[in-house]
Amino acid sequence: MARPNKKTPEQWKREILSASQNLFITKGYAETSVSDIMNIVGGAKGLFYHYFKSKEEVMHALGNQLFFENNPFETVKAQKKLNGLEKIKSLLLQYSGDTERNELNVQAISILKDPHILAVAIEENRRILTPLWFELLEEGRKDGSIKTEYTKELSELLPLINFWLIPSVFPATMEELQHKYRFVMEVLAHMGLPFFDEEIIAYTEKFVTDISEREEKER
Repeated sequence: MARPNKKTPEQWKREILSASQNLFITKGYAETSVSDIMNIVGGAKGLFYHYFKSKEEVMHALGNQLFFENNPFETVKAQKKLNGLEKIKSLLLQYSGDTERNELNVQAISILKDPHILAVAIEENRRILTPLWFELLEEGRKDGSIKTEYTKELSELLPLINFWLIPSVFPATMEELQHKYRFVMEVLAHMGLPFFDEEIIAYTEKFVTDISEREEKER
């Protein structure tokens, strides 16, 4: 039985997001229903739709929440001893070590098949990430660690690369995805961004395997 609604709207939203995050990671996005979420929260199913239009909106909200609660760009900005290129490497290593964020990213791949959701995700990446990348790239250009004349163009390109590497958006086998990653590494190194080391490569290869396996399960 649903317990009485004595919580504030913000409390309900936080609990719905928390329950959703746990279920998406442990059970899987596709396998999680709104009823599953509200059974944990303890409210009626209709209460979910009072705060969120769909599971997709919850996934989007979780992505933003995880980013702003643990913004790696802000973390590396405070690392004054590092130059611009070293800060980018540190940034990528933080991403690779964030298991909850990575698992949610894998879970979110299937919903990007929806053109509307894909368009919203691209716009959010452009709005939020492009200025952050530009600031970091400009720092590297000024300190000499990044040798490129294309910081503006790269700041717009980098947030889009992940979409190109998602097989539900651009169909590809695991081998083709591995080839795409090697292509990205070579292109970025040629543009003055040689930031792929062994640890980062190992992370990207694992990510390729994870998203490929997810795609296979959903076919």
